[in-house]
Formats: sequence, structure tokens, C-alpha cells
Amino acid sequence: EFFRRTFGSIAPGIFRGEWYPAVESYMEKDKFLVRLDLPGIDSKDVDISVIGNQLTIKGERTLGKEFKEAEKYFCEVCYGSFERTLTLPEGVDLGNIHAGYHEGILEIRMPAKGVALPKKITVEVEEVKRKAA
Repeated sequence: EFFRRTFGSIAPGIFRGEWYPAVESYMEKDKFLVRLDLPGIDSKDVDISVIGNQLTIKGERTLGKEFKEAEKYFCEVCYGSFERTLTLPEGVDLGNIHAGYHEGILEIRMPAKGVALPKKITVEVEEVKRKAA
């Protein structure tokens, strides 16, 4: 009862439907890497595909039977299906992509040579001249 009064009901806390796992991508020497946080998801429930220069990762995190039957107090974990699509940079070897899964982190590696890294653009601010009244 204390948890219910303090934290409220579980009903608004279970997020079902589509959700978006955290993604990061970066260059490491001559490899392009994409990493996704997928804790609690079996690697068999993850699908990775490439069409053109688009990398798509799909999967689903499901509620376990014991969690459905438990008396719940508070939950901020998202459940349901997800899909993330990233545009791969030019220079990535699409025929040589490898994926590994360890401790809830999906890591996709691909050789990359001559990849153009993002260039920082400086925003110039112009002064507005005001006429004296």
C-alpha cells in the first residue's frame, strides 16, 4: 500500500506499443559502428537488414509471464516493438557487416574507408542596425 500511495498505480507506467531504444554510431579507426541498448531482449527477437544505404534494426521486448502475473507498483520500462533506421555514410562496406550481442548491447560493425565525417558549420549572427527615433 505504501508504494501505491507514494508512486501511484502501475497502469500508466507500462509503456506498450512502439518504443525507440537508444542508438549511437561512430567511426573507430577504419570501422563504422552502430550500437543499440537492448536490455532484456533475446537476440533471436532482433532483425537487422540493409536496403541501399539504409540500416534497419527491428525487434520486440515482451512482458514475461511472471511480470504479467505479479503485483506491480511502478514501471518505467517500455515494452512492445521497435524499429530504428539509419542512413549509412558513403564508404561503408555493405557486403561485410557483422553484428554481435553482449550484455544487452547490440553492436553492428562494418569496414569503412574514405567516410566523410560531419563538418561543423558556424552560424554567423548579423547585427541589425536600428534607426534612431
